[in-house]
Amino acid sequence: MDVLRRNTDYAMRAMVNLAGHYGHEPVSTRDIARAEHISYELVCKLMQKLHNAGLVKSSMGPNGGFGLSKKPAKISMLDIIGAIQGPLSLSRCLLDENLCPNKDDCSITVELAKLQKYMGKYLRGITLDGLLRNRCTKGKK
Repeated sequence: MDVLRRNTDYAMRAMVNLAGHYGHEPVSTRDIARAEHISYELVCKLMQKLHNAGLVKSSMGPNGGFGLSKKPAKISMLDIIGAIQGPLSLSRCLLDENLCPNKDDCSITVELAKLQKYMGKYLRGITLDGLLRNRCTKGKK
């Protein structure tokens, strides 16, 4: 089972693309799709979810498209994951403790909660500007 879904990976790539254009003209969904090798239809759906989450802004017209709604340093990988696939959780018990009949004495949930906390902190620390720097050092702009 993948922790990060394919659409989340595509959304991250689209967001890194937008980070590379931050402060410039909006980027069309067709340009994002072409540059990131994602279907146009999927990019449209992902941009809608990212827009609804407040991570991107859109503009209409012949020169319209999408841009980041905040600086790349202010958008984390965790923000993007949450926008596309909802909260990232290792276990259903961590999403809603009332689901687990063993909630009062479960040693497994205690350890998973520690890992969940670490994972959230780690993903919150990975921002679009860092991902863009990684991309640029590998030669892809």
